[in-house]
Amino acid sequence: MVMSSPSSQPTSPLRARITKASYPIVARLHTMPKLTLPGITLVLALLGVFAPAVAGVPALILLALLLAWLGFLSWPLVSTGQRAVRVFSVLVIILFAVSRIANG
Repeated sequence: MVMSSPSSQPTSPLRARITKASYPIVARLHTMPKLTLPGITLVLALLGVFAPAVAGVPALILLALLLAWLGFLSWPLVSTGQRAVRVFSVLVIILFAVSRIANG
């Protein structure tokens, strides 16, 4: 079953499955206080930057996965420039994690 997104482009079965599986998590996040998601993001970023590599690298990987997941869910609804910013931010976090691994 192929669904239509607001941009009138067909939705792939993979996107439909991921969106459906993500719904309970997104709904739960929506019921939490508004600063929950920015707070989680900030804590993961601070851990990734200031904690020792043993704790910092997993925090950065979790942050990259969180942003990639949110970017995937919002992809059909955002402009090309916003897509570029989402991809760039995930790549910067991954590169920083790799540099933390390389530098110990």
